Amino acid sequence: MANTIAAAHEHEATASHGHDDHHVSLPQHRHHFETQEQQREAGSFGMWLFLLTEIMFFGGMFFAYLLYRNWYYDAFVTSSNQLSVPLGAVNTVILISSGFFMALAVWAAEVRKKKQLVRYLILTTIFGLAFLGVKTVEYKEKWEKHHIPGASFDVHEFINPAIDAKTGKAEQRPLAPDMAQKTQVFFFLYFAMTGMHALHMIIGLGLLGWLIYRAQRGDFTDGYVAPIENFGLYWHFVDIVWLFLFPLLYLINRHPLQ
Repeated sequence: MANTIAAAHEHEATASHGHDDHHVSLPQHRHHFETQEQQREAGSFGMWLFLLTEIMFFGGMFFAYLLYRNWYYDAFVTSSNQLSVPLGAVNTVILISSGFFMALAVWAAEVRKKKQLVRYLILTTIFGLAFLGVKTVEYKEKWEKHHIPGASFDVHEFINPAIDAKTGKAEQRPLAPDMAQKTQVFFFLYFAMTGMHALHMIIGLGLLGWLIYRAQRGDFTDGYVAPIENFGLYWHFVDIVWLFLFPLLYLINRHPLQ
């Protein structure tokens, strides 16, 4: 009799535990998803769709740049020589470092290490701010040199490092007046492309602040890591865009072939 009663109690406890497991879910689990895994896959799919639209958006600007560069080659080569390769290279290293720490943040979330997650997100933010700081220095230089397209645009510093046909040596030649004015097209595209990239960085830094706040609360150390993973995709996309912008704007044909 005692064994029967004990077995009945054990069965009741087991049934109650199974019932609780069926209904208990994380607070982040939305009711319109059947499972948390389905919610995660839907979020990832939405992020990839968003990144696809971003690829088309930046792809249009890259195409415009290449098209105008073909039309106004001398103006674009000359304008490219006005950009600071050291500053661009420093920003490249900074952004790659930021992406590295973001990858570590995703790892920390997956292995449920709260302190490391917060630390890596903060480091990602610091390097992101450093990137924008260097870009501000570049923009300030363009402002001081009057290289912002408009009525005050100054074309006097644009020199074409051409090759002399007789001697084969490089010599500095002023651009023709009509081609000198086309340098404004380069700087319009420069500010449009780097400006949109910087805007994506600013938005990303705002999202990082939100993620850091939630990470400190422990929202991402209970198995719910979808926001960290999706933001990691966004941040790496921003990194990749810059890895195309840097050689395209700063390096290609910067020096003529001998």
